[in-house]
Amino acid sequence: MDLTPISELFEKQFEANKTLWNNRVASHLDTELYDLENFKKGKCSLNNIELEVLPDVDGKSMLHIQCHFGQDSISWARRGAKVTGTDISEDAIQTARQLSRELDANCEFIVSNTYDLPKNHEGQYDIVFASYGVIGWLPDMDELGKVVSQFVKPGGKFVLVEFHPVVWMFNDDFTALTYPYNNFGMLEFETSTTYADDKIELESRKEYNWNHGLGEVINGMTKAGLTLKQLKEYDYSPYRVFPNMFEVENGYQIEGYDGIIPMVYALEMEKSS
Repeated sequence: MDLTPISELFEKQFEANKTLWNNRVASHLDTELYDLENFKKGKCSLNNIELEVLPDVDGKSMLHIQCHFGQDSISWARRGAKVTGTDISEDAIQTARQLSRELDANCEFIVSNTYDLPKNHEGQYDIVFASYGVIGWLPDMDELGKVVSQFVKPGGKFVLVEFHPVVWMFNDDFTALTYPYNNFGMLEFETSTTYADDKIELESRKEYNWNHGLGEVINGMTKAGLTLKQLKEYDYSPYRVFPNMFEVENGYQIEGYDGIIPMVYALEMEKSS
């Protein structure tokens, strides 16, 4: 059995993904998707899905893993949480720190690969949170479960709001099923665009992803001692980040698949007291 740490087994891939995200940060600050100008004026970056799962975070401690440049972390802090955000991208964390200072938010931010977080940070939290485009950058859900469980207090919870694995089975323009539902290995791509605005041209970069079915995600958490409290699936996305999308009451659906496929899920797990 190979006991090499995940961060070493996939060091090349994680370094490439970190470079990709460092390359995206500056361009994301000016996109309509992130709407930084209105965010600074008080606009909440959170969506109804995560707010329904976590309606009251006032006075709670929260670890927000893979937080990008910190908008959602700051939004949780505005709702009363004491938030620690983490991300593999140094540029993202530097921007998050600057934004947090500017807005006087109750946040701190740490640069870390998610799998290395136990080496880089201590403590436990009422809530560990992650959302939208997180687990596809991580190869092993059992190892993620161990990290999450270490940082959740007894009686605390892990909340993941994520794009549904069915979405990642399609090719780029949603015309054919192309990729496996479950994790059958690493997927390698070359990209020069970004989901935040497909008109932005960036330097071409490699990216490495992994698909994870719902069973794999849930089992990874239960093996680490967490218990499933609820799983909800949604036939819309709060974000217009895929091709051929059109607006509906709650967000966006994909033309031809509206109301047919799940697009997002919300997972709530608890750690026994």
